[in-house]
Amino acid sequence: MGKIIAVANQKGGVGKTTTSVNLAAGLGMMEKKVLLIDADPQANATSGLGIDVDSIEIGTYQCLELTVPASETIIPTDSPNLDIMPSHMDLVAIEIELVDKQDREYMLKKSLEEVRDNYDFIIIDCAPSLGLITLNALTASDSVIIPIQCEYFALEGLGKLLNTIKSIRSIHNPDLDIEGLLLTMYDARLRLSNQVVEEVRTHFEAMVFDTIIQRNVRLSEAPSYGESIIKYDASSKGAINYLNLANEIVERNTKEVAN
Repeated sequence: MGKIIAVANQKGGVGKTTTSVNLAAGLGMMEKKVLLIDADPQANATSGLGIDVDSIEIGTYQCLELTVPASETIIPTDSPNLDIMPSHMDLVAIEIELVDKQDREYMLKKSLEEVRDNYDFIIIDCAPSLGLITLNALTASDSVIIPIQCEYFALEGLGKLLNTIKSIRSIHNPDLDIEGLLLTMYDARLRLSNQVVEEVRTHFEAMVFDTIIQRNVRLSEAPSYGESIIKYDASSKGAINYLNLANEIVERNTKEVAN
C-alpha cells in the first residue's frame, strides 16, 4: 500500500511545489513507483513536469468531484517511475462545489483507494491555503511535509498549520503524522538563514529533516524547462539536496515498517 504524503504550508513561496516535484522525481530515481497529485489550482506542479495545462481535460478536479475514477485522471511523465494527476485552473471552483456535499472532506481519500496499491509513494502538492482542497489532501494523507523557508517570518503561520493538523487528527484523520519540517531556500552566507535553522532545530528537534534545501539558481530555472531539477541538472546542489531528501524519507519509512 502506497504511503500518501501531503506537502503543505498555507504560506506562499516556501517551496511546496519545488519540493513536491523534485521529491517525487527523486523517489522515482530510487526506483520507487510514485504518483504526484497536483492539488493546487495554479497547476505549477503540472507545468513544472512539462505538461501543457491547457490541454488537461480530466485531473484532480474530476477526482475530487468523484465523477471520474482516479486511474483515468493519471498520466505518465518523462521522469522515471513518476506519474501525475494533473491540475487545471478550473480546480479553483471545487471549493464552492463541494461545500454542500456530504463527507466533502473525504472526496480525495475515497478516490485514491482505487490506485493507492499501485504506488510506493503518493505525493500531494497542496495549495497555499487551508481551504477545502488542502483539507481533503490532509484527510487523505498518512503524513505531511511542511516546507519552511530560511527567511524572516519563517515560523509565521506555522502554529496555525499545526493547529489545523491537530484538528484534522481529532475529527477526520487520527493517523495523520508529521513526516517532517523541511528547511528550504537556505543560504549559508546569510546569518539570518543560519539563525532560522538553529531556531527551528531548537524548537522542533527530531521533527526537522537532516536534509536542508539550499538556494540554487538551477533549481529556479528547471520548471521553466518543464523538468525536475534531477533531469535538468543532476549535478546541481538542488538535485543533490532533493535526492538526499528522497533517500532520508525512504530510510525513515523502511525503519518504521521494520519496527
